[in-house]
Amino acid sequence: METVYKVLFVTLLSVLLNIPFGNLRSKVGKFSKKWFLYIHLPIPFIALPRIFLGVSVYFIPLLLIGSIIGQIIGARYNFRINQ
Repeated sequence: METVYKVLFVTLLSVLLNIPFGNLRSKVGKFSKKWFLYIHLPIPFIALPRIFLGVSVYFIPLLLIGSIIGQIIGARYNFRINQ
């Protein structure tokens, strides 16, 4: 049961971390350098908790789905970020 909580925590972290990056990604040109940066920059911040908590690599597809959901939420809702 403890593993379930770890997986849920890292998945929720994946969603929440990608929301601001999805918002930033939606405001730059598609396939630009910043676009790729906003997609790939959260990956180490998701991988580190996964490794430290001992979440198996078999759950990476679930984390990827969480990241995509976070990117979509961030792109759909126009949050104001100080510029």
